[in-house]
Amino acid sequence: MARRCCRATSRFTGEIHTNFRESFISTIVLFVCLTFPFTTEAGLYTASDQIVILTPDNVDSVLVNSTAALVVEFYASWCGHCIAFSPEWKRLARDIKEWKPAVDLAAIDCANGDNGPICSRFGVKGYPTLKFFHAYSKPDSKGQGFREGPRDVRGLRHKIIEKMETHEEPWPPACPPLETASKAEIDNFFETNGVEHLALIFETSNSYVGREVTLDLLQYENIAVRRVLKTEEALVAKLGVTDFPSCYLYYPSGNFTRLHVQNEARTFYTYALQRLPGVLRAGNTPPVTSDLLKNTTEDQWRPFNGSRVYMADLESTLHYSLRLELAAHPVIKGEALITLQRYISVLAKYFPGRPVVRNLLKSVDTWLKGQNDTELSYDSLRDALDNTAEVPNAALPEGVRWVGCQGSKPHFRRYPCGMWTLFHVLTVQAEEAAGKDPQEVLQAMRSYVHSFFGCRACATHFENMAKDSMSHVGTLSTAMLWLWSRHNHVNNRLAGALSEDPHFPKIQWPSPELCPSCHGVKKSGEHTWNQEELLTFLRSHFSSEHLLSDYLEKEAQLLSRQKESLVARQQEKEQETKRGAERRAREALAEPPPGQEEEEEEEDEEEAQEEPAAEEEVDQRARREHPGGKTFEPPTWVKLEADVSRQSQRRPSIVGLKLRPPQEEIVDLDSFVNQHYKAKALRAAAAGSSRVKRRTLQRQEEPQPGAGLEKEPGLGLGVQPVEPEDLLGQRNTLQKRILTGQYTGSEEEGALEMYPHPNKRRWMSFLSVGFSRLDISLCVLLYFLSSMCLLAMYLFFKNRLRLRRAKVALP
Repeated sequence: MARRCCRATSRFTGEIHTNFRESFISTIVLFVCLTFPFTTEAGLYTASDQIVILTPDNVDSVLVNSTAALVVEFYASWCGHCIAFSPEWKRLARDIKEWKPAVDLAAIDCANGDNGPICSRFGVKGYPTLKFFHAYSKPDSKGQGFREGPRDVRGLRHKIIEKMETHEEPWPPACPPLETASKAEIDNFFETNGVEHLALIFETSNSYVGREVTLDLLQYENIAVRRVLKTEEALVAKLGVTDFPSCYLYYPSGNFTRLHVQNEARTFYTYALQRLPGVLRAGNTPPVTSDLLKNTTEDQWRPFNGSRVYMADLESTLHYSLRLELAAHPVIKGEALITLQRYISVLAKYFPGRPVVRNLLKSVDTWLKGQNDTELSYDSLRDALDNTAEVPNAALPEGVRWVGCQGSKPHFRRYPCGMWTLFHVLTVQAEEAAGKDPQEVLQAMRSYVHSFFGCRACATHFENMAKDSMSHVGTLSTAMLWLWSRHNHVNNRLAGALSEDPHFPKIQWPSPELCPSCHGVKKSGEHTWNQEELLTFLRSHFSSEHLLSDYLEKEAQLLSRQKESLVARQQEKEQETKRGAERRAREALAEPPPGQEEEEEEEDEEEAQEEPAAEEEVDQRARREHPGGKTFEPPTWVKLEADVSRQSQRRPSIVGLKLRPPQEEIVDLDSFVNQHYKAKALRAAAAGSSRVKRRTLQRQEEPQPGAGLEKEPGLGLGVQPVEPEDLLGQRNTLQKRILTGQYTGSEEEGALEMYPHPNKRRWMSFLSVGFSRLDISLCVLLYFLSSMCLLAMYLFFKNRLRLRRAKVALP
């Protein structure tokens, strides 16, 4: 016992902090198991119930060698008694949520075929069966069964404490001492512990309050709780204790004072001790009040009354919900569209806002009801929210201005707080307006969270709560209480999470300070809620008359700013329309006229028909020039040049804004050279015979124009071939002008003699393909200058090296 107390009382030292962090390992592993889909769809429990769901994959890692004790329920999902007991097990999990580092609750469905061998392994034969597993249990441990006993939350909580006290070594590292304290221990307490507060709970031997409060403060630093029995007369006399139970605060200086609470019960002690100065949850940084006044958030801190509701929070929630969260859905259709219509309808009916905001919500609701399409674009909804229809005296403020929901940092509270506040206000307003459907607001809220709420894990938890008990709501007052209770369930689940604001810890709301009459105590000492007083408080707290209008933008300024925004938006729209018209005009100019493509196609067809005729004419002339029967085939390069010339003479055509890909031709250079010189010789011989015949005919007689062509058939044979050759010569000459930039005589001479000076210009013609003489001259000059520059650099560095060697050689 002494060793156990020694280790437990040193939990605030550096060594026990390490053990405290290690005690969370199994809890974290178990929480991950809660997120598996099959664990949330089957069985009686879900991840929202804060109960570890055991499976064949995690049972050994959870139960064997765990730093925390576990209480496991073995049940069958078809068992009626198990179904009836499940709400108590869920309430117990919420009740001892702060005990998790020392003890946790788990459950396993033995009706699942995969879990059957596990249940048999632990000797389970009936349902439900509860078993207690000590910390650091061995692999062969089958747990300690809960014998016949109470099955309510209070009885189960006491049973767990009794099992915890039976722990042998090693003691759970996160569990504080549960035994009673003596006067000697209290006198020397601050010598071995660095806490600021020591709470002493005086009680009788059969009371569990001291041990329950000790475990409730398990996750808090700078405070320790000890249980002192009534029989410790020396300490009782020193502090003057007369009431049992009662709580006293003992300080290092030896001073003490009684903790004043509304009722001497566990819940009131726990709440008061958690809010002592310097007491904070383990892992959280100490809240500094001055930071709130130094703009630690994006906006300047706005002082507010924590006991009131601010209209600025409600309007900020509407802005974020309608303009930001819904904007993530570009197209809204199907069930989501029905959800949106229901949500807007509830807002239009029950939102207790200013006239301008209510008029805007009603106009949007009317517009939505008039939409007959199966889907809706968010852009059209945004136009309605911005009042582009210019409904008179209607506007929804833009931007957020958090007041009662502002957090100490930008990621704390804000929109989730505003959403809860909005739904509380709507349930109260629905009762004031005597709504007909008690679930109208709840169902609208449920469907909105399911379809649009950005935090999908939060939406899943809320849906689980709605499935569990929303169907039991039958009146408007029970709807208010249902939402209040589920809000407290969420506060309980998220207490101590990273999302908790240390300046605004999550508690069971309303607190005893805010509504003392809402809290009560049963004869057994258990805390209870006074339902009638609670309903009265909710009706008053969320009533439209109780809302504060501080920090709101004036309606005149709101309407003026909306008008300016609409004007700017209209101007931007006109500019966009103008830019679109200009763009379309440019596109229309770039496109060919409707009949141009047909004309181009007809021209292509005509040219395609003319090409075979021209080729046939050339072939016939070649046959006439070579009567020996040998057919003259024009060389490939001649055909290529003719094709290139024809393609160059065609008008460019753009069809469908696509360019025609160039056609590549592959030419054999050897055959090109042979046929080139052969064709040149043949043309020269034909031209020579033509000149001889012309001179002979001119000497004999001067024929009448046109008559000689009919009388002398031989003359026709001599004259007719000249015209195609002249055409071909002109074509070749033009090509030479284009390619080489030179002209070497008349068209006829150019046609008959492609290279007038072969010995002098053959090399230039070879090099000048694509280049002019000026280009070649410039290239030669540049090469010469480069060579001179390199030579100069070489001589410079050579002389410099000689001089350096000469200097080194000198003595």
